[in-house]
Amino acid sequence: MKCQISIMSMSSVSALGSNQDAIWNNYLKPNHLLKLKKFDKFEAIVSEIDNTVQKEIDAFISKDIKYRKLDRSVVLAMFVADKSVSKTIWKDKDIGINFGSSRGATSLFEKYYESYKNHKDGTAETLSSPTTTLGNISSWVAHDLKTNGPTISHSITCSTAMHSILNAVAWLGSGMSRQFVAGGSEAANTGFTIAQMKALKVYSQSNDEFPCKSLDFTKTKNTMVIGEAAIAFCMEKGIQKDAIAYINAVGYATEVLTHGTSISTEAICFQDSMKMALEGSDIEDVDIVVMHAPGTIKGDSSEYKAIDKVFEGNMPAITSNKWKIGHTLGSSGTMSLEFAIMMLTNQKFIDIPYLDNQKQPNKIKNILVNSVGFGGNAVSLLVSV
Repeated sequence: MKCQISIMSMSSVSALGSNQDAIWNNYLKPNHLLKLKKFDKFEAIVSEIDNTVQKEIDAFISKDIKYRKLDRSVVLAMFVADKSVSKTIWKDKDIGINFGSSRGATSLFEKYYESYKNHKDGTAETLSSPTTTLGNISSWVAHDLKTNGPTISHSITCSTAMHSILNAVAWLGSGMSRQFVAGGSEAANTGFTIAQMKALKVYSQSNDEFPCKSLDFTKTKNTMVIGEAAIAFCMEKGIQKDAIAYINAVGYATEVLTHGTSISTEAICFQDSMKMALEGSDIEDVDIVVMHAPGTIKGDSSEYKAIDKVFEGNMPAITSNKWKIGHTLGSSGTMSLEFAIMMLTNQKFIDIPYLDNQKQPNKIKNILVNSVGFGGNAVSLLVSV
């Protein structure tokens, strides 16, 4: 990475809210935002956007009748991209767009497949293909913003949105784009999606005080919980005076997997991505690591071991937001990035309430943010303000 990248604005929507002050206030509270939701065949713990924020989203949808036919993942992406761009002074419409999603148009795909099964003649709904294609997300974001720059959509499982950031860094660094909107969107709170996670034996079965026990290394069961969220970052090359944060370095890596649902015991991909992000830096300058830490036994412990190896036993303060909002799949890495920027901006470390003797940082100047997904696709970003 040859130059710093300025983050000019950010906007998200999740169980935390959609207003930056409200989101930070929710982070300051020791309670989680997970709840029991009833599906057709079972109940499960999830995090979801509350009714007050949903009214904002409904108002956004009402501005164009075509938006009513889109999947929720697409609508959430447009909603946050619009809010993020509105915070900038950008006038030029030559803006790059890169949104990703792990699951894509989950609700619509399932709806249209059910419709297909129920049609005895094997016909499908007219809009079933265009509204469930993955490229749908960034294309609609570009349509809503009326941009004419590059439009990219992809899925790299749970590190998808962080790979969107990587793409933006590459485009900006090359000079092929001056402004970029990057992020991710996930709206996969469906019975079928959660049933898939349950089949993997990773989903939380607990509805106690903290259903997701991210970074609790004493847990004896997996405690992953799914949540919905979307987030967008507006980015420019170099050090811009109005920037809210800076990406100082990036790292990425993929490892050969020995198991289809997890990374290696010592998370080789994370070791490699963190080393790449920290190349040329003093590891003692990293004050906090925001971990991916999905709440699974192996996922949490392997990442911790990777950090311990990279930092040579001198661990910085570590934390995660998944105990509070669950695992928002493709958008989770960038939700962690927003979390990091808020801690930097407010100069306050948010620890995990059920952990005893959690290490506190002496200062908060640089934070390393980690993300990984099925397939061992790790990304690490070093950020400051």
